[in-house]
Amino acid sequence: MSKKVATTIYITEKQQDQLKELNDRLKVPVSELIRQGIDLIVKKYDENLSGQISLFEEKDQKTQ
Repeated sequence: MSKKVATTIYITEKQQDQLKELNDRLKVPVSELIRQGIDLIVKKYDENLSGQISLFEEKDQKTQ
């Protein structure tokens, strides 16, 4: 498990309500839901991160 660092974020009231509802229904802490959301965004935009090479890009380039 990676070390966690504290940060502050600002979300809308609607986002807060939705996170609270997911927390109530899934019994998953809001902080974990937020971390999962961050992971999804990082995965979506991973090609924009320095030092990262997508295995899919490399595979596609070899077949061209």
